[in-house]
This record gives sequence, C-alpha cells and structure tokens, in this order.
Amino acid sequence: MMSFVEKILDAEKKYRLLSHVLFWLTMMLIAISNSKYRDGNTFTYRFALIGNGLFLGPQILATYFLTYWVVPRFLFKKKYMVTLTGFILVSYLICVLCRFLIIRVAEPLAGTSPKAFETNREIFTDLPKLLYVYFFSIFSLAFVFMFIKLLKDQLNIQKHTLTLEKQKVVAELRLLKTQLNPHFLFNTLNNIYSLSLMSSPATAPSIARLSEILDHILYRCDQQVVPLSTEIALLDNYIGLEKLRYDKRLQVHFNKRIDQEISIAPLLMLSIVENAFKHGVGKDAGTPFIAIDMEVSESLFIFKVVNSVSYNRGNQEGINEKIGLNNLKQQLQLIYGAAHQLIIEQTDELFKVILQIDLTMKKTYEEDTLFIGG
Repeated sequence: MMSFVEKILDAEKKYRLLSHVLFWLTMMLIAISNSKYRDGNTFTYRFALIGNGLFLGPQILATYFLTYWVVPRFLFKKKYMVTLTGFILVSYLICVLCRFLIIRVAEPLAGTSPKAFETNREIFTDLPKLLYVYFFSIFSLAFVFMFIKLLKDQLNIQKHTLTLEKQKVVAELRLLKTQLNPHFLFNTLNNIYSLSLMSSPATAPSIARLSEILDHILYRCDQQVVPLSTEIALLDNYIGLEKLRYDKRLQVHFNKRIDQEISIAPLLMLSIVENAFKHGVGKDAGTPFIAIDMEVSESLFIFKVVNSVSYNRGNQEGINEKIGLNNLKQQLQLIYGAAHQLIIEQTDELFKVILQIDLTMKKTYEEDTLFIGG
C-alpha cells in the first residue's frame, strides 16, 4: 500500500487534483509569509493576503498555459511560430490582468495608498513594468513548475519502459520454464504403459515420480528461487524415469557435496540433465554413462554433467545444433547475468556442461525484483 505522500506524488488522475491544490496552497502560504508590504511605517499583512491571493490566479493561469499548451506544441508538435506568438500574446494579457487586479482591486480592498496613480492606459501600455515586475514574478514559478513536470514525465517514461522490460523478461522466463521436452513425456508414458502391461511393480513408483515432476514444474516453479533440495528431488525423479528406457548398460552417477542449503532459480539443472539423456546417451549405442556432480560451498555453486556421446554423432553435429541449450543460456542470462558462467566442452567421446554461480554476487533478479509468479 502506498503512503499518503506517495499517493499525492503519484501521477494517477485520482490524486493529481489534490496534489495540485496542495502545491498552490503551499506556494501561497510561502508568498504570504515572505511578504513585507508597507503602508508608511506599518506592515500591512492584509494587503499581503489579498495581494498574494489575487496574484495567485494569474500565476496559475501562466503555469498551466506554459506547461500544458506551450510546451507540448513547441517541443512535440513543432509549431514554433504559432506557439511563440500565442505565448507572447497570452503572457501579455496575464501580466495586464495581474497588474490590474493589484492596482484596482487589491490596494483598494486592503486600504493601502498607491505610490502613484496609474491610468488604465498606463496599466496596458507600460511594457517595461509589465516585463520586469510582473512577467518575471509570474512566470518564474511557472518555469519551475514546467521543469518539474518535464522531469516527472521523463521519470515516468523511464519507469514505464523499465516496467515493460521487466514484464518482457518475466514473460520470457515463464515461456522458457514451461518448455519441458514433450518427447520426455511421450516416452515416459509409453514406458509406464509397457510396465503396466507386464504388471511390473515399478509401475506405481514411476507414476508417482511423473506426478511429482509435473507438480513441481506446474505449481512449484512460480517463485524467483526454490530450495536446492526440491531441485535435487526433481532430478532424482527425472533420472529414475529416464532409466526406464535403458537396461543396465546405462550408468548414472549423481554425486553431491553440499555444505549448506541454498536457493536457486528453478529448472536450470533439469535442462542440462535432460540434454545429456536426449542428445548424449540416447544416441550412444555402446556403453553410455552420465556423471553428475553438484558442489555447494560458501561462495560458489557448481553443477557439472559429463555424458558419453556417439563418435560419429559427435563429429557430425556442432555444439549449438546438437545440445540445444539456448533455452538454458537465455534463462541464465536473464536471471543471473554476470553472476554465472556456463562452460560447454566436447570431445569425440564426451560432452561436458559446467554451470557455476557466484553466490556472493547480487543476482539480476534480486536487483530488478522480478516476480516471476506475479
């Protein structure tokens, strides 16, 4: 909830009128408190009140005329001659109005004696006095108001642009996070179906694993970060289901060295492991293996996956085409920025992916407060 002051300063229409009224009341009080009108040797605060009250009207006219008529036409619509002519004419009329109100209304109401009698003609034609006394007094505040308005508009534009950029990042992350390989689901359901036909005791645990994976992806990944333990459970379930497709020839080793519980952006490690199964051992007709190492220290998170690859396939495909890790790269850049490092290495027989995240660096999502689920 915004505070009262934040609401007043906010650009929303329902608070704009109130903020302007408070602004002009403040300006009038400041002007009255600083006024020292004299009638002989006596301070006339009555004249200060009446004079500033009548002076405020032309000031308001000048301010809104300059801010909402002159500036938009001069800066944005490029109507220079028409705008300049209108500004000179209206400024002259406002100054004449102000001078007329002070001489013909304020002074008689306050009961003060004017220093010299001025005719209506002098009020309209004494240009030096209109310029040096009234124009600068009236429009000085108008120019200040105008610059504040332009600055506020610029800040609002920047804020709106930043909001759009954040919303774009959030949308991209949501899209990337939901792109679980459909082949995995198809193959897993087929494997579970085959197990059910054989009345295998592994059927129920396999269904439970798949249920846990889908529940995690669909309902638990709407936060910026999740506990590392939940991601480890996700990997264990995923690996267990993938191993249904292979006989004992596939060797999977998952080593963990964790000194402390941390939080991490969801589904990042799943992309790496999924890639190892899909593009690595899934194409290896020999003795495939996957070695997964996870290490968490006080300042660094390291996740390394090494998998075997087919020699011919390794030669035929480039790294980017083969592993399809663009999804992961985009997520890491959007979420962690400079706090991460992704290393990809390939030989004729091995494929290696190493993800390092510096836990001491402030993450991109923390700096920008990206609420992925909101």
